[in-house]
Amino acid sequence: MHPDLSPTPPVISELAAELWTSAAGVLDANWAGDHTVPSRALHPHQWSWDTAFAAIGLAYVNQSRAWRDLRSLFEAQWPDGRVPHIVFDPATAEDDYFPGPAFWNVPAYARRPAGGSTGLVQPPLHALAAWEVYRHAAAHGAASAQLARTELEWLYPRLVASQQYLTDRRDAGGTGLATIVHPWESGLDDSPAWDDALVAVPADLSLPEQSADHARHLGLALSYRDSGYSDNDLAGRHDFVVECPGFNAMLATAELALAQIAGVLGHSAEAQRHRDAARCITAAIADRLWDPLTRLFHARDVRTGRLSPAHCVNGLLPLMLPDLPAHQATAIMAAVGSERFGLPAPSYDRTAPRFDSRRYWRGPVWINVNWLLRRGMLVHGYVEEAEELRRAMLRLVHRNGHYEYFHPGDGSGLGAAAFTGTAALCLDLLADRSAPAYARSVLVPARGRSTSTGLSSRASASLAS
Repeated sequence: MHPDLSPTPPVISELAAELWTSAAGVLDANWAGDHTVPSRALHPHQWSWDTAFAAIGLAYVNQSRAWRDLRSLFEAQWPDGRVPHIVFDPATAEDDYFPGPAFWNVPAYARRPAGGSTGLVQPPLHALAAWEVYRHAAAHGAASAQLARTELEWLYPRLVASQQYLTDRRDAGGTGLATIVHPWESGLDDSPAWDDALVAVPADLSLPEQSADHARHLGLALSYRDSGYSDNDLAGRHDFVVECPGFNAMLATAELALAQIAGVLGHSAEAQRHRDAARCITAAIADRLWDPLTRLFHARDVRTGRLSPAHCVNGLLPLMLPDLPAHQATAIMAAVGSERFGLPAPSYDRTAPRFDSRRYWRGPVWINVNWLLRRGMLVHGYVEEAEELRRAMLRLVHRNGHYEYFHPGDGSGLGAAAFTGTAALCLDLLADRSAPAYARSVLVPARGRSTSTGLSSRASASLAS
């Protein structure tokens, strides 16, 4: 591997510098030699979409670690292209995390030992992460750009294989959308978006879990495992087959990032295919997961054809897509500004009877999905709202710490402390590239309503209010 690349931090205020230093310290403390763990105590292995978020933050402080993190994950890619949602650290004891390697019983593959990973996936944010790391490297001179190009050359075919797995093997409904076969694949594990689809799933109460919901989660994992992790006839034989608007929005975003990467590598025809794929996925989301009555996107149960009635944060994430119809982007922003959500957005509708301010993904605020939401605001020209959200997120973390998630009322930290995803994305938010340039960086023109002419590239006012 190449030597450490440690970019110079942006010029920021003393208060923001304090947050920058603490965030960089979290990433350093959670580095495990060849990958970053989400948190030392609760998450001692490598998680898939957490690796993408970590790389985005590491791009500012240690680019060689960012590339190594992504490589480490893709070294565990399955022959069919899937990227496992957890890569297990062999130095961690089986009893230190449940469900561990023995539960998943994954056979040896591609020079990986038996039990090296799970058989599930997570949202495909890795192409976006790779593109973000490359952009930062390219800004630091020719030598840094050449090293980064070498990393892209290694990652690109593996990223494409991951996309092909999701768009081909996981299109269980034949609609052009990827399906998830387990709530854990969404990244939003316990979201109410899955409640209706989980009703028909039997709960194996003999398993070591505290609730019927988690017993169903484990039962689903066992069912998928016992099928040999096969994706054949999912809608006919598997109990949970769902099209998630957030997952598919990230799938389309990955195609846009791959178009950028293909362009850098000189693959112009492939770049156009990626752009076409992104448009097709966007059109399928807009047609299939949109509810004209609620004016929001919802998860669809492929087995029953029904949309979930829950108003969840994953229904806001198609805003990331530049080709989303304007009326849908406008409706998402109206939902963001309504009493249901607000900024930063909670994981679930604040007005719903089952809203729970502390329960995992059923009310608390997460930085990662709000970071994705902000990206969508910038893509569609909602610059002032994006700045409001950026400041709100930074205030939340500065006042309460780098927690996994936060109480949507008093802002207190919940879940794991010193959480990698939160710290990594704080670095990106503090760097505060100007919003118009940020939108242009992914070659998607800002459209819709632009409410300001631009922002400073410094984060000096990040925590001012």
